[in-house]
Amino acid sequence: MNSSRVVVRSDDLLPPYEQIRRQIAALITSGQISPGDKLPSLRQLAKDLDVAIGTVARAYRDLEQEGWVESRRGKGTQVARTRPRSASPPSPDLLERLARDYLTAVVAAGFDAEEALSALSAIQAEDGPT
Repeated sequence: MNSSRVVVRSDDLLPPYEQIRRQIAALITSGQISPGDKLPSLRQLAKDLDVAIGTVARAYRDLEQEGWVESRRGKGTQVARTRPRSASPPSPDLLERLARDYLTAVVAAGFDAEEALSALSAIQAEDGPT
């Protein structure tokens, strides 16, 4: 997993460990990272995100308790081979909520919906299909 897919925002109301946990779970659910894929080490992700190692450790611990990842001493942390029982495919309601949250943040930052759509299109063109 490329750690650039995870971002910790200081203006987010969620604590950093929860931002990390949610983003990694979303990457797994969406198939952007696959079962068996190795996650960055605690130290590497903490460095990349400019957070304490304990912050990443808590996110990984929570993900492991929820069944998203498996950690083995000396082997690191990887995406679990089986999906947690409680996990289900993302719902259209979730997509709408995420889109609304994004649009709210875009407008609050002084942009309009057209600029947001243009930015999303540019990112998709740059990153390719997911």
